[in-house]
Parts: sequence; C-alpha cells; structure tokens
Amino acid sequence: MSGHSKFANIKHKKEKNDAAKGKIFTIIGREIAVAVKEGGADPANNSRLRDVIAKAKANNMPNDTIDRGIKKAAGDANSVNYEYVSYEGYGPGGIAIIVDALTDNKNRTAANVRSAFTKGSGSIGTQGCVSYMFDKKGQIIVDKEECEMEADDLMMLALDAGAEDFSEEEDSFEIITDPDDFSAVREALEKEGVAMAEAEVTMIPQNYVALSDETSVKNLQRTLDLLDEDDDVQAVYHNWDE
Repeated sequence: MSGHSKFANIKHKKEKNDAAKGKIFTIIGREIAVAVKEGGADPANNSRLRDVIAKAKANNMPNDTIDRGIKKAAGDANSVNYEYVSYEGYGPGGIAIIVDALTDNKNRTAANVRSAFTKGSGSIGTQGCVSYMFDKKGQIIVDKEECEMEADDLMMLALDAGAEDFSEEEDSFEIITDPDDFSAVREALEKEGVAMAEAEVTMIPQNYVALSDETSVKNLQRTLDLLDEDDDVQAVYHNWDE
C-alpha cells in the first residue's frame, strides 16, 4: 500500500507473510489478464503488458507464473472480464483515501469497500472528492544495495530517458516520471540492467496528514487492513503520515 515513498516501507511490504505475497500475485495476475485482453499477448507490442511484467518481477513473481498468466489470458476467450473501478473517501481525521479495484462484480466490491470505510469510522465520498490532493506519477524505486551504477550516472540515465525528478534517500533512489513517460524511463533503466525494487504508476500525495489520536490511528489501520485483505482491491493510496 502506498504511504510515503520510503524504501523501508517497500521492504517491509515485501517481507510480509505468504498470504500477502499471494495477494500481490493475485493482483498482478488480474493486471496481466486485463493487459493481454486489451493489447495482446506479445510484450514487444504491448507496453502495458511490459509494465505489468516489470511490476511482477519487482515483486519476485516467478517467470513461469508470469508466462502461465499470459498464456491463460490469451487462450481463454471466455475468461472473466475484469473492469477497473475507483473509490474515494475519508478516514478518521480527514485522511484522504483512494481505492483502485479490478472486479468482475461491481456491487460486491462497492459493498466491501464501503464496509471497510464504515468499520474504520470513515466514509466514502463522491468521485473527485480527494483525488485532487494527489498527483498521478510514475514511480521507480532502486535499492542502493542492488545498484552498481553511480548516483550521478543513474540520475542522468533517468533524466535523459524523460524522468521529471530524481532523489536520493538513505537506502534507495527514487525516480518520478509523468505517467505517459513511465514506460520509456523504466525500459531505459531495464536496458542498462538496473534492478528496480518497485516500478509502477501511482498516486503521490501533495501533503501528508499526521494522526495523534490513538483511536483514529487504530480505526484507520482497520480500514487499510480490510482493504488490503480484499481480493478485488488492487491499490490503496492515502496521505497519512505514518
């Protein structure tokens, strides 16, 4: 789930239990199915599929699982039709939350998302009620330990490929792109053998909000946990300063 773009959060996310890993693979499997359906099974001619494959590899999904997902989506004309839906709302203390889902049953997903907000003392709002507080950007995180390139060389490579911003954190490098330039920047890094810990188009908060009240923190965590457990939910973005 997206909070601050700190690598520690990503490592923590990666080290979660097997159930969480299974959930990530389910999410990526659905994204593969949608990408194949929309643009075909050949990654060379389908930039969206290339991006999903890169995300799968960053999450340590085995190559044979990726290949199987592509073949299944390409060969099954009657496979389930997933559609993207997005929800916006508020958690305790006015925390802005965006939920992206891929679903074959919008009524089920809407009910589950609404329930997650309600159980955490939050509320679903109308489309656009909080998304204006976020910027849609391509975000690539590179683990310093895995990167053999000098920081300046990596920065020039990213900027020359079209990146908007490059920053150095304690244990990682963060590259930000316009969503339209994300694929080109990611592929330029891939071509040079740069290992990416995370590579996806995401929603980055313009400002973060801290919660000091213990009950609010508990309620917000409950909402985020419930959303995390829902198989339909692909991603959750929020502006909580954890």
